[in-house]
Amino acid sequence: MATYNPPPRIELPPRPELMAALKQGFLLGSAVLVLMLPPDGTGLHRARFFAGPALHTPLAVQPGGPRFADFRGEAASAEARHIADWVADSGDSRRLPYVILDKRNARVFVFDAQGVLLGATPVLLGAAAGDDSVVGIGNRAIADVRPEERTTPAGRFDAEPGRNASGEDVLWVDYNAAVSMHRVRAIEPSERRLERLASPTAADNRISYGCINVPVRFYEDVVRTTFAHSRGVVYVLPEVKPLGRVFASYGVAQKHGRAKTGALQLRLVTAPRA
Repeated sequence: MATYNPPPRIELPPRPELMAALKQGFLLGSAVLVLMLPPDGTGLHRARFFAGPALHTPLAVQPGGPRFADFRGEAASAEARHIADWVADSGDSRRLPYVILDKRNARVFVFDAQGVLLGATPVLLGAAAGDDSVVGIGNRAIADVRPEERTTPAGRFDAEPGRNASGEDVLWVDYNAAVSMHRVRAIEPSERRLERLASPTAADNRISYGCINVPVRFYEDVVRTTFAHSRGVVYVLPEVKPLGRVFASYGVAQKHGRAKTGALQLRLVTAPRA
């Protein structure tokens, strides 16, 4: 008959020493866990909604230090840079993604919440020059909108994703005025909308009833991915009114003493087209 050999007996330390060892092990395990988890403490990786460039990590800003928008080498007018820098420095967009629409140059710039450019493109705008929408125009049929009323309004707009009357997903800029940013619709050949977008100047980009038409690929890759799960702010620069009458902005460099003080002198610079 085989001899039974009992397993070795595990001797536990006295209770005080046992509690101390358990406490030490718990603290060590907690420290390792903290290092493994993401800084938000959720223990989960948040879904990336952006198909474009990855969002930059916000930089630590010294108190009183300036913050400038990062155009990533993209050409832009003085007015577009001024407003983009002001938004980045002041936090006017409430840390939401934002859009700068330069109507004079028919060009749009989309930034992430940290003020880093996600993309820029030529756009089509309202056929009529002007910075205001006609009161009640959003409740009128398209056929009832007169040529001189087809303006893209200037100002600061809280934008959000939604759908239009046709069921198409759009980014609502001014819902009451029925102004949205959407994919270009090349329905009527005589309008030559695709050709207008591809032309080297902004002179022929005024064709819409007031909405902002962007290339389909740009809408899919930048606009839709950026605002699919987030609201944002759209800043439409004026083309008739002075910039100071539309936005209570300031020059970031002047505010932080990085340049001579005095009134901001803005000069229109026509940005090259992509």
